[in-house]
Amino acid sequence: MRHAVTKYVEKLRYKYPYGFSPHTMIVILAIAIGVMSAGMVIIFRFILEHVKELIFIGGQELLHIEKINWQEFSWHDFKSRLLLPLLPMFGAVLLIPLAKLFPGEVYGYKFPFFIEKVNLRGAIVSFKTIFLRIIAPALSLGSGGSVGVEGPVAIIGAGVGSLTGQFFGSSAQQRTLLIAAGAAGTIAATFKAPIAGVMFSTEILLLGNFEMISFIAIVISAAIAAAISNAYYGSAPAFTMPITEIKSIYETPLYILLGLYLGVISVLFTKIFYWTKWKFEAIQISEYIKPIIGAFIVGVIGVFYPHVMTDGYDHIVEALKGNFVFSLMFALIFIKIIATSLSLGSGGAGGVFAPSLFIGAMAGGAFGAAVNYIFPEQITYLYISQPGTYAAIGMGGFLAAATHAPLTGIFLMLELTGNYKVLIPVMLASVTGVFMATRIFKDSIDTVELTKKGVDLHEGKELTILKSLKVIDIMTKTFTSIDKDETLNHVIDLIIKGHGMYFPVVNSKMELYGIISINDIKSVVLDDKIKQVVTAGQLSTEDVVVINSTDNLNEALEKLSMMDLDEMPVVDVFAHKKVLGMIRKSDILSTYNYELRARQAESH
Repeated sequence: MRHAVTKYVEKLRYKYPYGFSPHTMIVILAIAIGVMSAGMVIIFRFILEHVKELIFIGGQELLHIEKINWQEFSWHDFKSRLLLPLLPMFGAVLLIPLAKLFPGEVYGYKFPFFIEKVNLRGAIVSFKTIFLRIIAPALSLGSGGSVGVEGPVAIIGAGVGSLTGQFFGSSAQQRTLLIAAGAAGTIAATFKAPIAGVMFSTEILLLGNFEMISFIAIVISAAIAAAISNAYYGSAPAFTMPITEIKSIYETPLYILLGLYLGVISVLFTKIFYWTKWKFEAIQISEYIKPIIGAFIVGVIGVFYPHVMTDGYDHIVEALKGNFVFSLMFALIFIKIIATSLSLGSGGAGGVFAPSLFIGAMAGGAFGAAVNYIFPEQITYLYISQPGTYAAIGMGGFLAAATHAPLTGIFLMLELTGNYKVLIPVMLASVTGVFMATRIFKDSIDTVELTKKGVDLHEGKELTILKSLKVIDIMTKTFTSIDKDETLNHVIDLIIKGHGMYFPVVNSKMELYGIISINDIKSVVLDDKIKQVVTAGQLSTEDVVVINSTDNLNEALEKLSMMDLDEMPVVDVFAHKKVLGMIRKSDILSTYNYELRARQAESH
């Protein structure tokens, strides 16, 4: 079928060259992707709602778990809530068969590696990925996990775009464009927010690198998907909030202060998130058990603060309406950070958009409540907006700061609430939030793990390849070392039998003392007296630039080029410069070429 369709399209291109130009085909495919993206969102939400109804809501009814009214505390209700952790644990157990069938593709936060795949690895997404991003997050979120669906939803839409491109035999560059169109479509359909979908794809997924035809295709897909979502679910905003107006220009410093505060919290979120994830990775137990442990702890937290379980959208609405007090909102900032870090860090499946909106709403609401408390009533009445307004501003500002994507944060908040009267405050909070976050910590929540791997998506494929590979993985471990007390007669024999131009001179503990080259030997090889008296240590160069075992290939190549050398010793920085091997420029270049060919093969 694929062959027949592509053949027919080629025939139309030949017969109608203007009507079926490459740009026209991209627009046609963008329309189709927009329709399919909206359809996938409808399917996903249908599955998610039924899983949530069955496990989280139905499970509470089955276990007779009562809602606690803390103002009229009842031990009976509290004891019934002690069974609540069973629900997210059950969801984690249901992930085990998927994890066994698809090792390495189910657990955890997958979006950072998806961004790498789109920008550096040929933009190939399989149907299996779409299936897993539908089922796994539905089980995690539908059982009470503190996760979001927006990252998985974006991957689902991107999968639609990639499969469409593969079906029509598109190039890697065209597939990347179609993937961005698909992601924009699913984000737009999920939130009924076409502009936010466009900003998400261009700012986060494509890292701001796009051409006009790319922008057109993304806009078309997002608009079509949002229109279908509006027709199916209705056009009401995702979050309802009272109509409000910014009271005074004198509030402007408060919006800037709010943005700085959100930037600090976003960095805290990122660091706690990855600290938790890496701690779970270090635990020496089965990977199938870790999500159950994380789910149990989240369930225990939910006994006292059920607000942090699932996406928390209902509680965001309450914050926007100003129905939460300062102490609760301030506590929920950190409790949600911990719950989300545990859910995803232990291996639960999902995204961080919904948790970011929740944290932002609570942070903004708490800030607004504090401001209204600090200033006298006559000032707040005339000049300062209500806490609910600050909660709305906090949603956009925190999302922008956490993802380093100010436009996405701004437009998503505006379209989610339908309240464009807070546009200027959101702009100020978002920009200052990103400013503060990037000054404290250079990575967003989506780039920390990539940076740890040595991947910088802004530097291009070539430099990224060199930075992602470690010296210790390609160095030559079989090398000739020379004891510093050896006479030159013996040194010459060792060099003749050895390989290369440079040889590390070491002490009795195999620690680097210096380096000796064939050129050093040439100057004394004909002087028999010197050969009998001078040792390798005396002739060697002691002031040596070395390559550390922790260096990547880019750092090694820079050191070799700086010293104009073809090879250098590799030392263990944690063991007093113990020599581990030798690294050669030719080995670095051959490894780079191999990796480049491999990644080019992936993209076809």
